[in-house]
Order: sequence, then C-alpha cells, then structure tokens
Amino acid sequence: MALATLPMPAAQASGPPITAPLPIALPHHAVLALDLGTTTGWALRSQDGGIASGTLTFKPSRFEGGGMRYLRFRGWLTEMAGLASGLSRIAFEEVRAHAGTDAAHLYGGFLAHLSAWCEERGVAYEGVPVATIKRFATGKGNADKAAMIAAMRARGFAPVDDNEADALALLLWATDGHGGRA
Repeated sequence: MALATLPMPAAQASGPPITAPLPIALPHHAVLALDLGTTTGWALRSQDGGIASGTLTFKPSRFEGGGMRYLRFRGWLTEMAGLASGLSRIAFEEVRAHAGTDAAHLYGGFLAHLSAWCEERGVAYEGVPVATIKRFATGKGNADKAAMIAAMRARGFAPVDDNEADALALLLWATDGHGGRA
C-alpha cells in the first residue's frame, strides 16, 4: 500500500470515524414459497421480515379456456413481486410423484410458467423435494397433511389447509440458516 493511502502506521490506525448510526437489523430479501397446484399454497417473507401466507385457486371458470389458469398465475406472480417490492428468490415444492396424469400435467404447466416468469425477471428459483420440507417441519420425511398443519400451528401460524402449511414450511426451510438457505 502506498503511504499516501495510509496516513498513519498500521499499528496506530483507528480507521475513519463512523458518522451515521449503524442499522439495527439488515433488511431481508423478499422470498416467496409455493406449493404449486390448482389450489396453490403460498408464503411470503417480505423485506421487513414479516410473513404472510394463504392459498389461491387457479381453477378455470366455466367460460375460460384451460390456459387461463396459467395467465392468472403469471399475473398473480407479478402482483406478489410488486407487493414485496421485488422478489429475490422463489422456492417451490418439487413433486416427483403425482396422484394422477391430470395432476402431473397441471404441475408441469405451473412449473413451466413459474420458471419462465423467473427467467424473464432474473429471479432465482429452486425446487425443494417434498421429503426435505416434511423432514424439516416434522422430523419425518413422509409426514401426512395433518402433521404438517400441526407443525406449522406449533410454530405460531394458522394455515387453512395443507397447501398453506406446506408453503409455510418451505418458506421457513428456505430462510432458516440451519435448515435451508438464509
């Protein structure tokens, strides 16, 4: 280092005085967790650290084509990103086995639109296996729906169904320094 950049010998240097107070807590990155499906469970940790959650139904009405559910889903993602003042990451439940062919097709459609939406906006996204989420929330990788709801209630949440409970568990996994990624 040149002497011009270090006015005092290093042993006596105290550094520049702090003129502004340090923030009490650093802001969080907004993270959205999704349990994809016709009834999608969601949980959002905003930049201030607050958590909101719920479910949303993307079942097409009698007068809509099948693709409308995906258009509404994309619109909802854009709305959530706006409410959160931008999303840094989306975590979704990665399902490998489905109850039937229709469920697999619907999941694939939601996943395709989610990944395309994230790629267009530069939002990081990752799938988390179902067993990983269940093990994090309950200690058992094959926990049933009731156990997932009970685990989230034990943590102070009030999920209306297993979709919301799964999304909450996924959000906690994704933002917890010990279970997932902070």
